[in-house]
Amino acid sequence: MFKLARSRAFVSTLKAAKDTPFRSFGAQQKRALSTHEYLSANLLRTYGIGVPKGEVARTAQEAEAVAKQIGGDDMVIKAQVLAGGRGKGTFDNGLKGGVRVIYSPTEAKMFAEQMIGHKLVTKQTGAQGRLCNAVYICERKFARREFYLAILMDRASQCPVIVSSSQGGMDIETVAKENPGAINTTYVNIHKGVTDEMAGKIATDLGFSDQCIEDAKDTIRKLYKIFMEKDATQIEINPLSETSDHQVLAMDAKLGFDDNAEFRQREIFSWRDKSQEDADEVKAAEHGLNFIKLDGDIGCLVNGAGLAMATMDIIKLNGGQPANFLDVGGGATPQAIKEAFQLITSDPKVTAIFVNIFGGIVRCDAIAQGLISVVKSMNLRIPIIARLQGTNMEQAHKLINDSGLKIFSIEDLQSAAERSVQLSKVVKMARDIDVGVEFSLGI
Repeated sequence: MFKLARSRAFVSTLKAAKDTPFRSFGAQQKRALSTHEYLSANLLRTYGIGVPKGEVARTAQEAEAVAKQIGGDDMVIKAQVLAGGRGKGTFDNGLKGGVRVIYSPTEAKMFAEQMIGHKLVTKQTGAQGRLCNAVYICERKFARREFYLAILMDRASQCPVIVSSSQGGMDIETVAKENPGAINTTYVNIHKGVTDEMAGKIATDLGFSDQCIEDAKDTIRKLYKIFMEKDATQIEINPLSETSDHQVLAMDAKLGFDDNAEFRQREIFSWRDKSQEDADEVKAAEHGLNFIKLDGDIGCLVNGAGLAMATMDIIKLNGGQPANFLDVGGGATPQAIKEAFQLITSDPKVTAIFVNIFGGIVRCDAIAQGLISVVKSMNLRIPIIARLQGTNMEQAHKLINDSGLKIFSIEDLQSAAERSVQLSKVVKMARDIDVGVEFSLGI
């Protein structure tokens, strides 16, 4: 269980850094379930936190009815897609913007028809986009001032931290880069929580007017209460606003929850929307595998998150590109290996597979037998480089060499990585000129 939890901790970092040649994973590690904005808003409401009036709609007719219910002629319709940059995104049908201002129920219906059932492409989704299954319609409130506030778990200090900035409504990464002095960090003693004095200082430093200080303090304390009671890894409110009529409202909310707390937070995790996740990653999780698809062509099958990172780095150092992160954890059984191979080979770009297993709990010879069985049953044509270290590694090496299959058993990590890159290039060349893999490998 520890290995599974540890490897999950790398998932968000990996997705953000998958195009970077060398990664530093010692910084903030996150593992989190993300929820749609309308669900986050509903949760804030249950804690007495001010949010604009709004409801979710899953059809154009529902959107029209919700707009009528909200009333007024100034609303916002937001595509419910788990990705940043929705406002600047584009739908696959050509509609610009996943967040639009609307002035009537008729417009709500019109935009809902163009959003629901279509994929929204943003800077975070990649070219494939993500399917919009619902829209969130809410009243449009006008802010006198906009602030940024987030509560996170800081791994370095081992305590919650409140990150705040007077420059809300903006890309916080840009603010951090261009004006780091505009961001304040407050560490919270987990035994004392957010004190009245601490909340007051944060609210004052942000710039709330005097008549809103008490409401702002109350909002900050309630957000921290959610963070603790719901096992959150992130609560990000951007913007946290003071409106023209002096209300303190969370205009937008992004919440994440710790996967390891699912047994305590059944309701929260029932909100999970698998349609917003990569289908292969969902399938992998069902089999206890930690899998993230990357952009390279060398498939990786490794046990242990740290070894998986090292494997990907050494592939890059040798001029190759990993096609995935895949950690089978301590359960490198034949069935797990088979599921892993099916996930890896489902990507047509994969031209070689690097199996790097440290046999501690599971013996290397048992892994080798499982590997041989899977290769035979799947009739794999691409080269497989196997580096098995640990218990019974000599027997494993002999089993592979005597199998008659084109599995290259190599004990040295550097040599195995070099071989993976070389064979991958050979197979790519063979595909380019339409020559069989066996011929290209000289087998």
